[in-house]
Amino acid sequence: MSFREIYNQARKELQKELQISSIEAVPRLIKVSLNIGAGAAISDPNFIEKVTQELALITGQKPIVTKARKSIAGFKVREGVAIGVATTLRGQRMLDFLDRLVNVALPRVRDFQGIPQTSFDGHGNYTLGLKEHIVFPEITLDNIEKTFGLAITIHTTAPTDEQAKQLLTKLHFPFKE
Repeated sequence: MSFREIYNQARKELQKELQISSIEAVPRLIKVSLNIGAGAAISDPNFIEKVTQELALITGQKPIVTKARKSIAGFKVREGVAIGVATTLRGQRMLDFLDRLVNVALPRVRDFQGIPQTSFDGHGNYTLGLKEHIVFPEITLDNIEKTFGLAITIHTTAPTDEQAKQLLTKLHFPFKE
């Protein structure tokens, strides 16, 4: 069963549970945003290129490089210096990424106990942090010089965190008990 079929089935089940008359009113996924803070790029100019290439491998699309908006002397950051990489997934790429995240990447995390239930933002969006990007199957360990973490934000149309959690649970997200 494809992840799209699981997603559609989850929305139908959620419609019955929440007693919503129209399927269009049922919470759905909008987009998935991935963000990597690459502060090491200040000392190593090639690091940002490596991070960009590896995020492109993970997501299947080219990410954008984010730059510092203002200078901060304490962090040795100047305005306009590349300090991160970000991308937004929608549609089928989003569903394919979530499928790999739930079924392949999260089980490969060392000492995995489940994802926290407290990472909702109050508006139905969920943010998850991974400490190492090497849990994704697209990354080969032979070419890795340095591991980096990434933040994954799942945006939904759910009006409450509880409805968003119900949707993600039906999509087999492994929440902690």
